[in-house]
Amino acid sequence: MKIVILLMFCHTTAAVMHVMKIDFTGSSGLTEFPAFEAITEVDDIQVVYCNAKIVEANQDWMQEIFTDHPDQFQWAKDHCYVNSPPFFRYNVDLIMNHFNQSEGIHIFQSSSGCELNMETKELTGFMKYGYDGEDFLEFDLKGRKWIALRKEALFLKQRWDLDILNINLFVDLLTNQCYLWLSESLIAGNRTLFRTDYPSVSLLQKTPSSPVRCHATGFYPKSFLMFWRKDGEEIHEGVHPGDILNNEDSTFQYRVDLDISSVPPEDWARYDCVFQFIGAEDKILIKLDKEVIETNQDESSQIRIIIIAVISVVIAIIIIALAFTAYKRRNERPLTPDSENMSL
Repeated sequence: MKIVILLMFCHTTAAVMHVMKIDFTGSSGLTEFPAFEAITEVDDIQVVYCNAKIVEANQDWMQEIFTDHPDQFQWAKDHCYVNSPPFFRYNVDLIMNHFNQSEGIHIFQSSSGCELNMETKELTGFMKYGYDGEDFLEFDLKGRKWIALRKEALFLKQRWDLDILNINLFVDLLTNQCYLWLSESLIAGNRTLFRTDYPSVSLLQKTPSSPVRCHATGFYPKSFLMFWRKDGEEIHEGVHPGDILNNEDSTFQYRVDLDISSVPPEDWARYDCVFQFIGAEDKILIKLDKEVIETNQDESSQIRIIIIAVISVVIAIIIIALAFTAYKRRNERPLTPDSENMSL
């Protein structure tokens, strides 16, 4: 499985938006990861992975695009093999020298792409760079200049503002080229990108005193709402949302916990969990009900309980066996002469 580490920025979208995003990562001091790698996503689905040695299409329809448009496949190879690795290696070294960092693990990343509003057809490009997990620079597409997101980035902003050739290149990439690639992806991958997969929603609880977790999994797209209600109104007090996680089948999962410590049992029926895709009218509702709550108690805890129970039973059996053996020996002991005289 390919991993991009320390991604500090993410792009959220509304229901009418489609997004193409490319995350580039250059690193120094890492031995278990490539010094350069990139991941391309369309609507949060990984479609291309590459590093300095390989370019992989992760969806069948993306492979078809590469086959039908060899110029795009060549562009990907040029950037992954030739252009991007030295660019990121050079800038990692440049920033390390600026910060007087001679060794250690350091990460230089970019997240760039475009969002397409399907109703207005408006296209918005974006490009941002980060260093060691913190935002560093952002490209102002309209102003055609770089914005330093921290004072330590001013030196690089000044250098990049002078590179008019690259600025013009970035403007073209974030507008014309990105629109072309995103449009082709939406056509080729329409069965995947325009589908709606409804989730399986369940209530989970580790112990009777633990928060009740409303868990949804297997849904697509990622534009959704999920929350707890009381008497039909959304609540926030005692509610703890989680993170959106990717499933291996290009769907998502999400959770939101409800603290029930102050909720009396007679009030449980007033609460429910709601899942709804943004822009859709239908909802999935699940009532707070002890009868539908599943336990997701830690397996290790269950195993410990079973082991303790088995050991207790074994010890009890051994004790009973020893007591019975002692009793039997005492009753079967042969009579001595003295005991015979005592019985006469």
